[in-house]
Amino acid sequence: MTNGDEVRTVRDISGAGAVRRPAPRPGTRVPLARSRQRADAVRNRAQILAAAEQLFTEREPRSVTMDQIAKAAGVGRATLYRRFPDPASVAAALLDEHERILQGRLAYGPPPLGPGAPPAQRLTAFYTAAVQHLERHLPLALGTRPGPARFAGATYGQWRAHVRGLLAAAGAADPDASVDVLLSPLAPEVYQFQRYTLGFAPERIAEALGRLACGVLPDNRIG
Repeated sequence: MTNGDEVRTVRDISGAGAVRRPAPRPGTRVPLARSRQRADAVRNRAQILAAAEQLFTEREPRSVTMDQIAKAAGVGRATLYRRFPDPASVAAALLDEHERILQGRLAYGPPPLGPGAPPAQRLTAFYTAAVQHLERHLPLALGTRPGPARFAGATYGQWRAHVRGLLAAAGAADPDASVDVLLSPLAPEVYQFQRYTLGFAPERIAEALGRLACGVLPDNRIG
């Protein structure tokens, strides 16, 4: 010991011997390994999501594998699996980042998408925004879990609550049974079929959904 300081002994990584280091004095600020781990985790997640978004855009979304994502992101398989169990969960995380913006516009944006316009106008604006969202992010939407799993997702629940609220505000009959019918045209597979198999322009799809909104909802109440 030197100058009364406590000394701790650690073995260097080469195994060549012990390295004696003075212990930090009380009150000394020591960089925390946990902080470095958090920074590494944030960086790895950003790399994974950026690489995955590129893969989902370039390839058939449901053909993308975890090995491909790990290789493109420059991370190990273990690192990837610690954060995401499968490619669909990676796609869902990416899509969630984009969908938060739309949710904010629905809740706090100016009318007619945000509060303050009649329900039919708000539903029309919602359809237009959702079509734009699908046009930009269709590969990600197709890469998420299809079928029943989609209905359990946070985004579908939020969209369902929004449209159901518009139906109720308009005095529509049986909002609970009607809401899923009105959301069904926004299924990624439906949009893909209309957009790329039938060749409809996004504007044509949005206009048709707007006519549906006006036909279903009376335009005489503020939503």
